[in-house]
Amino acid sequence: MGRLLFFALIAVLAFWVIRSYRRALKKRDEEVHRESSSLEGEDMVRCTHCGVHLPRSESIASEGKFFCSEEHRRLHLQP
Repeated sequence: MGRLLFFALIAVLAFWVIRSYRRALKKRDEEVHRESSSLEGEDMVRCTHCGVHLPRSESIASEGKFFCSEEHRRLHLQP
């Protein structure tokens, strides 16, 4: 009877270790996927005045054109 309990305990411990390991792998894979999706980036635009490329979120849009700074927007649109 003692041996039966011993082997049952070993089986339960093995099951618990394998399950924990699989959960850790799944969590790591989800983190890697999350990191790779955040590296996708965003659209780049070109400053109409000087030609520098920059992310659209950092640009200044005016009259359908993009600029890298307020000064370049002002200089380009001066008559």
